[in-house]
Amino acid sequence: MGDFDVCFCNDGLVSRASAHVELTDRGLTLGDAVFETMRVRGGRVVDIDRHLERLAAACDCLGFLAVADSQALSAALESTRTANAVVEGVLRLTLTRGCGGRGLAPAQDLRPTVIVTASLLPVRSPGFRAVTASVTRRNEQSPLSRIKSTGYLDNILALREALSRGADDALLLNTGGRVACFSAANLFTRLGSVVMTPPLADGVMPGTVRRRMMEQLPVREASLTPAELVLADEIIATNSLGVRQLVALDGKALSSEPILFGQAQAIYDALT
Repeated sequence: MGDFDVCFCNDGLVSRASAHVELTDRGLTLGDAVFETMRVRGGRVVDIDRHLERLAAACDCLGFLAVADSQALSAALESTRTANAVVEGVLRLTLTRGCGGRGLAPAQDLRPTVIVTASLLPVRSPGFRAVTASVTRRNEQSPLSRIKSTGYLDNILALREALSRGADDALLLNTGGRVACFSAANLFTRLGSVVMTPPLADGVMPGTVRRRMMEQLPVREASLTPAELVLADEIIATNSLGVRQLVALDGKALSSEPILFGQAQAIYDALT
């Protein structure tokens, strides 16, 4: 994914070459940070209110005590988009707890670090192949499974395994063996006219597109097993960068009838 030159770092716009993060920043040393990835379409940040709402919930979960308000974050996003003249692309907003000394316990007066970067929209095939990850599981018992913290190492391990096995992505199960998600996307299945998606309690990220899908389609939240996925007429993946259809799982070809895919794509294309 190509990157634009201007970013927002802490107090304003700077070039990537001159941007810096302190070596004691807890986002760097401990992964004590959250982020949001947002699509830019037609010069607008798509679904920005939902993204900032989810970011605020993540900050509340982690106890970030001094968080920039949504208006300030919106302004940082828009100034980065404008400075780079992004019409179609991606913005990433990262918020760390701030700089601190050694040890896990954070001081109470830390000033968060705010970073916004802009990138080109990645080129992705609408169809993808996945394998079930065996090297790691999604921890549904942890609140981190439901926020976008920067601690994505389990997802990275799963994706590395998938790529090494000739697939495009990994299906992650939770510690109980139930289906959770793909490495960076929510999962929906269709069996006949019934559309299902795993519940948040199974270690699912509350995706912004997932939420829109559930508002506009008769989606049933239900725990799913790998064996049940094999019976599905259709499986799709959704995230803020688009909708994709699973064409093969663990080497077995799946139905390509794009009924749910078409419905999800229409919902995604209508987002503003």
